[in-house]
Amino acid sequence: MSTDQTADLAAVVEELRDRVRHLEDIEALRALKSEYAAACDDNYDPDRLAALFVEDATWESQGMGKYEGREAIREFFRGISGHFVFALHYGLNPQIEVTGDTARAKWYLFMPCTVGDTGKAMWRAGLDEEEYVRVEGKWMYKSKKSAPFFHTTFEEGWAKQPFV
Repeated sequence: MSTDQTADLAAVVEELRDRVRHLEDIEALRALKSEYAAACDDNYDPDRLAALFVEDATWESQGMGKYEGREAIREFFRGISGHFVFALHYGLNPQIEVTGDTARAKWYLFMPCTVGDTGKAMWRAGLDEEEYVRVEGKWMYKSKKSAPFFHTTFEEGWAKQPFV
């Protein structure tokens, strides 16, 4: 094999390595989102959820507040299971951008749930905007911000009553 052919082969291997890593990063971010949803659907397990965030992370949702730092996020999730006594979190249609050891994503949220103080079945939908950072080879949340499209009772639906 000539020197030129060796150089060409090395360039192809490097390009393929980079492309595979990019795809693996996207899959790891999907898995992180899936773990977040599973922990929420497991009665908002505060320790499991807090472990997904870096120490100085932020979590924010319109109408539910903004929490800065892993411990504040943990405390928020300790209390939310009394508000949502049932929930299924669906993260849909991700738009994920990876740049080295940081990433951003937008996900549509769809969440059928039951509100504890009323026992009402509810529909929630919105947009999650998330930032991630790779820490010691592991992707973690840097920030998570949710904005609602609608929050309505099951009976009324989003066409009749988009916000409760």
